Amino acid sequence: MRLRSTLFLKVAVWIIGITVFAMCVFWFPSLARDAAKFNPEIAYLRYPVLIGLYMTTLPFYFALYQALTLLNNIEKGNAFSKLAVISLGHIKNCALIIIVLYVIGMFLLAVQNALHPGLAIIGGVIIFAATVISLFAAVLQELLRSALNLKTENELTI
Repeated sequence: MRLRSTLFLKVAVWIIGITVFAMCVFWFPSLARDAAKFNPEIAYLRYPVLIGLYMTTLPFYFALYQALTLLNNIEKGNAFSKLAVISLGHIKNCALIIIVLYVIGMFLLAVQNALHPGLAIIGGVIIFAATVISLFAAVLQELLRSALNLKTENELTI
């Protein structure tokens, strides 16, 4: 059962990663080109916005890597290990970095009077999702840390 569950989650992580990669390679550049064509007054923001989007993929892909590492630890029976706690900490920090990058980006677009309502909604959804992931990872990290401490105490008393 554990192998099937982790295999499903691994496939989901890979699909998410490939989808985001395809969006970065194919969809975002054409979207930016079309936005610059239809809104020439903000066309100068085309490349800064693309660079900002691509900057957020770095912590995103690192978090996906940490999720795969965590799933490998679970498969090996090391769910309650220091490595799992570290992986969850990295995932939490990556989500926080994404939140900060999107808040800064949305603030800079608002200052330039270029924050389209659609962009604001998408940015808000991404910030909300990253906040949920960060809080969930923090709760799981603390839970695993407590379980790991209990496990260590039990091993010492035997």
